[in-house]
Amino acid sequence: MFENKAQNLTPIAQLGEFGLIHHLTQNFPIRQASTELAVGDDAAVIVPQDQQKIVVSTDVLVEGVHFNLGYVPLKHLGYKSVVVNLSDIAAMNATPTQILVSLAVSNRFPVEALEEIYQGISLACKHYEVDLVGGDTTSSTSGLMISITAIGWASPENIIQRKGAKPNDLLVVTGDLGAAYMGLQILEREHSVFLANPNMQPEMEGYDYILERQLKPEARTDVASILKELHITPTAMMDISDGLASEILHLSKNSEVGFRLYEEKIPMDSLTITTAEELNMNPVMAALSGGEDYELLFTISPSDFEKIKNHPDFTVIGHAVDKEQGNYMVLRGSNELSEITAQGWKHF
Repeated sequence: MFENKAQNLTPIAQLGEFGLIHHLTQNFPIRQASTELAVGDDAAVIVPQDQQKIVVSTDVLVEGVHFNLGYVPLKHLGYKSVVVNLSDIAAMNATPTQILVSLAVSNRFPVEALEEIYQGISLACKHYEVDLVGGDTTSSTSGLMISITAIGWASPENIIQRKGAKPNDLLVVTGDLGAAYMGLQILEREHSVFLANPNMQPEMEGYDYILERQLKPEARTDVASILKELHITPTAMMDISDGLASEILHLSKNSEVGFRLYEEKIPMDSLTITTAEELNMNPVMAALSGGEDYELLFTISPSDFEKIKNHPDFTVIGHAVDKEQGNYMVLRGSNELSEITAQGWKHF
């Protein structure tokens, strides 16, 4: 990626740790009133606002496990690394306000490579109006690792957990599912073709939507305000990072209920469906087990159905049942049940 211009690149050692941190973070403005002290001291200082509670989440992205630099642009990687953390804050019905970024890099990465990552981080900070308030850099003997901690705030009464769903509550999802996984399949296919024959041009035309969903996803930080406008308070909520099936089972375990998911109700983009068919895959499995959609999955009281039924951002895909009835998907065009099992991303 950088070897052809090696003579023009800057070794990280030339700047040193503190020089590198200053170089990468010097152009990050402060946007949040709660940020009193950001990068440049031993720790950040964040001031609580209006009796709100602080919400904190962290994720680690590791080269070769979570991303492949053979086809993932560094700027997109920086952006996505922020988004996956802000999605967790959104899943708590909170507003993200600050992030901390830590990098572990090997000496094969020049300063310019880290600049590209931080350009993506900067774009995400601007888009979501969050402040970069700290972090760390260190060396790595096994490639690139990005760890981001996201901080958010919410009024105590607005925080939504994974527990709280009750039998007969409606199961709702935002957006559409499976697109990120199908985008990954196209990237992997074209990367394999390139490795076999570097002279072959990648065939990416026409796959824009699913590629963007994989390379540059967005966190649903808008959902909290939409639900507030609709006067809806979810009874339980989480984000969809490991696949719909896995997340339904998490809600089931934490809320101590079962679920009935209706296959025909699962929202999927037409490009997701046609790409799956092109690759001889079942598009429903992409939604159930693919992951990285970063949409929100939540439950609401049946009395809220009229408020949400015609909203373009939300789809009712099922309902909660007694725990003893288990978790099953009602297959399309029949009343036949298929047990929901977690076949998505496994971290170990």
